[in-house]
Amino acid sequence: MIVRLFPILTLLAILIVLALPAAERASASELTVGALDSYPPINQVLVRKEERRLYLLAGDQVVKSYRISLGDNPVGHKLSEGDARTPEGDYILNWRNANSRFYKSIHISYPNHEDRALARAWGLNPGGSIMIHGLPNDAGDLAFAYAGLDWTDGCIAVNNDEMDEIWRLVADGTPIQILP
Repeated sequence: MIVRLFPILTLLAILIVLALPAAERASASELTVGALDSYPPINQVLVRKEERRLYLLAGDQVVKSYRISLGDNPVGHKLSEGDARTPEGDYILNWRNANSRFYKSIHISYPNHEDRALARAWGLNPGGSIMIHGLPNDAGDLAFAYAGLDWTDGCIAVNNDEMDEIWRLVADGTPIQILP
């Protein structure tokens, strides 16, 4: 009897999951680290600020997607140091820091030539040190409180498990496009 019920229960479970609203279903990007066996080489990172999503791309295929936190003032392009905005434009992920004050960080090549020229025209310092990083090293038991909030000074933040995965999948020299 149990053997006959197994296919029926499996089918019932699938139907229940499909009946859930899309927001309640786990996508491949929301599975635990290591849930997917293999990944094609990542050749671009795409950030859509309005969606609060970071996408890892292999060609034009989205391989992984992550919920992100941005700067405290997320709307618009970063103009100066201290404006708490996340830049917009085309950059390179050009180096990494395993010992940053946040759980691992990968540097975004902001400011580029255009960013410097724009800031100079306004008499401002464009700033720098814009990174993709994990949570503050001292977050401890309060790590859950960062989820869904824009809390950085202009960086792009993910949780630490996701940062480990991005660290492993994205090579230095990978282009990153940050869209509004």
